Amino acid sequence: MSTINKVPASAGAEWLLAGFALLKRAPVPLATLSVLWGLLSMGVMLVAVTLPAMTLAMQFLLVLAGPLFFAGMLWAVREVDEGRPVTPSNLLQPVRDGHAPALLATLLPQLLAALVMGALLFVMVGTEQLQRLADVYQQMQAVAAAGGQPDPSLVEGLPAGRLLLWLLLVAVVFVAVKWMTFIASPQILFSNTHVVHAMRNSLRACAHNWTAMLVFYLLAGIAIFAVGMGSLLVASLLALVLGPALAMGLWQFVLMAVVMPVLAGAAYAAWRQMLGGSPAAGASAAPTRIEV
Repeated sequence: MSTINKVPASAGAEWLLAGFALLKRAPVPLATLSVLWGLLSMGVMLVAVTLPAMTLAMQFLLVLAGPLFFAGMLWAVREVDEGRPVTPSNLLQPVRDGHAPALLATLLPQLLAALVMGALLFVMVGTEQLQRLADVYQQMQAVAAAGGQPDPSLVEGLPAGRLLLWLLLVAVVFVAVKWMTFIASPQILFSNTHVVHAMRNSLRACAHNWTAMLVFYLLAGIAIFAVGMGSLLVASLLALVLGPALAMGLWQFVLMAVVMPVLAGAAYAAWRQMLGGSPAAGASAAPTRIEV
């Protein structure tokens, strides 16, 4: 049985600040792990470009590697938090500890959600209407490419209400899936929680602290945009010297080197506050708890 801590809305900002603080304590080691992941991803995509028949397999491999890499980043930020050095081997620590199957299982809700929502689209809209929607989209693309204005009559008769309802359901399911995995990995890694219980705890913790989640997503979006635009400006200047291709590659690596450790640190701090035995600094002194 786990205990969910009730945290204030401002905790969402604290998680993000904790991520930046952990990155500040070990910027080079944490950034290096992100760059290594970027290089590995680039190598996989180069294989896909060189061997087009392997494209689908390489993309599937990257999807499977995503939870394992993020778990490695979580392990690294905990090492920083506890005053231990970060090494590239931290990326493989979750695999060495035997957590890979559970971490990969966190992908199942996304797969199930995609299948369910795809089937629901056919049920709610119908095959004929979907085909008509695809035809209308192609016509509008052709008109736009020719520099003309799409005819509003093209969309007449389309099931707009059902499509909007389906999009609303997609948004709700998307949030639920993200909440199921937000702090599931730290539970699996550091508490040896079964994957099903970890995702259940994560969903209930996020739902119980939805105001903190809202603040976190809002501020994280702003922070990522600011970091991206700032690094893009630097890349634009470097493009005059290094060329646009190399400058854009460096921009992507810099963005990854900042964003990934910060998000991992934020997830670690959120786990500490909402589910950890010792809430992180800044948590409510006497949190309200619910048993799950």
